[in-house]
Amino acid sequence: MSARLERYRVPIVGGLFSLLVIAGGIIYLRRPTPQPIEIVEPLPTAMPSPVQLAVYVTGAVLNPGVYTLPHEARVQDALEAAGGPTADADLDRVNLAQRVHDEDQIHFPEVGGEILPSTSTGGSGQGLIDINTASAEELESLPNIGPTLAQSIIDHRTAQGPFATIEGIMEVRGIGDGLFEEIRELIVVR
Repeated sequence: MSARLERYRVPIVGGLFSLLVIAGGIIYLRRPTPQPIEIVEPLPTAMPSPVQLAVYVTGAVLNPGVYTLPHEARVQDALEAAGGPTADADLDRVNLAQRVHDEDQIHFPEVGGEILPSTSTGGSGQGLIDINTASAEELESLPNIGPTLAQSIIDHRTAQGPFATIEGIMEVRGIGDGLFEEIRELIVVR
């Protein structure tokens, strides 16, 4: 039998090789066509709009009225929004660097004119002081609050978060019932 195999070896190997090539061709032709990779870029997300403040500007300005200002606005920004000061405005009696707060009324007095009570939440002796946003200087304008206690208030609200009520200021070391009663009518939490 080995003589027979020897005699037909070349045709057998050729036939097997042909079968392998045909099977490979069939497999190649039946393979699934790969889908092209599609890169989809994400749509730009809408940035949250910054908080806007509404303030009422009155007095010696060119265009008194209600203006919308950015969250970090100062009294100077409110003055510019109202068209600037009139010729008889007394800007020396207004703290132009003070931050404004939502619903503030900012009054610019005339030279020799009366300063109206402010509904501003800032310091400088006018209006109520927001203990969550007031600077050390503003806090020091309160009775019996010195630089050390003002800094303690700022450190407390930085570490613990904003005060929920005005009574929360009594959590600051150095502010007891007596001092709280002195400043109670002068502070606010917004």
